Amino acid sequence: MPLEKFAEGVWLASAPQKFLGWQVGTRMTILKLGDGSLLMHSPIGLDDSLKSEIDALGPVGHIVAPNVFHHLYTADAMKAFPDAKVHGAAGLRKKRPDLRLDATLGNQDEPAWRNDLETLRIRGTLFDETIFWHKSSGTLVNSDLIENFETADDWWTRFYLKAGGIHGKVGLSRMVRLAFRDRKRARRDIDEVLGWDFDRIVMAHGDPIGSGGAEAFRETYAWLRG
Repeated sequence: MPLEKFAEGVWLASAPQKFLGWQVGTRMTILKLGDGSLLMHSPIGLDDSLKSEIDALGPVGHIVAPNVFHHLYTADAMKAFPDAKVHGAAGLRKKRPDLRLDATLGNQDEPAWRNDLETLRIRGTLFDETIFWHKSSGTLVNSDLIENFETADDWWTRFYLKAGGIHGKVGLSRMVRLAFRDRKRARRDIDEVLGWDFDRIVMAHGDPIGSGGAEAFRETYAWLRG
């Protein structure tokens, strides 16, 4: 799947992906940093064509495995871009001891992206996900914290969407909400994210949101206050 420009300094590439038989797809985000380097968020499988497109944008300085589920193609990305610094969720050190993690994600102040990005580890969930805010484009970048499906051709995937209450709407499936084990702690972090100035959202599963993202994110997490 070719790269698509989503916003200034933001490119996306999507790929098929199944989870429990559901065809939910997955997505990689490429962010341009102020020093001219690229950040590769949640890598997908890379063929020669996609790698060439990425190379044309600039050198890949950072590879990010944002949570304990989005790591499948990290090793492939490391082979393709061996000079990149690899950042991963803390839980991956145990789950994927084969991966070389140069930095553990969290509320860290990575010098290379200090002026370009804000990051926050969303606590209280099984995802152990760190969410990214690309300041210049007003884009929130995440993997599993919000979904946006109009529908699905596959009946089993439609069942997932309807049963989860997210068929044809932005939200978070009722099944996925079960991953939130400490709602009070998660709510504090989500509230901090809602204080950021973003309008767009990129997620791994479903269609990216080009505008109105802050309100969509707020509505997605109204259940945390229930």
